Amino acid sequence: MKIGSYDVHAIETGTFWLDGGAMFGIIPKVLWEKTNKSDERNRVKLAARCLLLIGNGKIILMDTGNGEKITEKFIDLYSYESDSGNLYDSLAKYGVKPDEITDVILSHLHFDHAGGSTIRENGKIIPAFPKANYHIQKVQWDNALHPTERDRASYSANDYMALDEFKMLSLIEGEKELFPGIHIMISNGHTPGLQMLKITDGGKTIFYAADLMPFTSHIPLPYIMGFDLQPLITLNDKKRCLNLAVEENWIIFFEHDPEIIAGTVKRTEKGFIFDKPVNID
Repeated sequence: MKIGSYDVHAIETGTFWLDGGAMFGIIPKVLWEKTNKSDERNRVKLAARCLLLIGNGKIILMDTGNGEKITEKFIDLYSYESDSGNLYDSLAKYGVKPDEITDVILSHLHFDHAGGSTIRENGKIIPAFPKANYHIQKVQWDNALHPTERDRASYSANDYMALDEFKMLSLIEGEKELFPGIHIMISNGHTPGLQMLKITDGGKTIFYAADLMPFTSHIPLPYIMGFDLQPLITLNDKKRCLNLAVEENWIIFFEHDPEIIAGTVKRTEKGFIFDKPVNID
C-alpha cells in the first residue's frame, strides 16, 4: 500500500501463545473463546507483526517482534514458532537489509515488541540494525529501567540496554510528528508511554494500534488486557482512537491478530465492532 511518500508493508516475525485470560482481562472465557480458541494450556495464539515504511529517504521499522535470542525455555513457555517468517527474512522479501534500516520506532519495550532490536553476536548483545536510530518514549525507557513487580517479567534488559550503550537511543516526550506524515500517538494504559503510529497523507490513514488493540476482537470497548497497568486509561484511549478511526475511515493495523493484518471499524448501536479486512500489500 502507498500512503503519501511511503510504501507500507506488514512484516511477519513468527507466532507465540499467551494466556487467554490475561489477554482479555475481565471478559469471561465463554465470550472471548468465540473468536480466539485456546489450547490445552488456556493460551491463545498471537502474531508478532511489525510495520515497514519506505519513503522520504527513510526505511523505518515499527517494532521488532520477539527477535532471534530465543531460548528453549522461551519456546516451551510461549510455543514460539517462526513458520510464518522471521524478522530478517521478512525484511529481505522487500529487499531490505538490516544495515539499511534508518529508524526503529518501538511501541514499548516488552519482549514481544522489542526483542528483535538486538542480537547476540560472538557472545555479545549488539543492536540488530547498526545504522538506525531507535525511538522510544522517555517515560517508557524509565519504566523499563525500573519496572514494578507487576510488569517486571515483560521486560528483558538484553532487548534494549545495548541501544543506550551504542548511543543509538532517541528518547521522545509526548505526541509529535516524528517524520512527515508519520505521527506518534500515546496511550498510558497498557504501560507508560505506549507509542502508536498514525501514517497519513490527508486522505488515507493507517493506525498502528500496538497493544491498545492487539486483536480485532479487542475492538469492543470492554475488551482490555489483564496485562494493562491502567485499564481505565486504556478504555478512554480506545474511545478516542476508535471515534477518530470511524470518523476519518482509518485502516487499523493489528500487531498481534493471527489472522487479520489490517481492517476498518464501524460504530453500531451496540458499540464499536470490526468492519472488514483491508489488504495493505
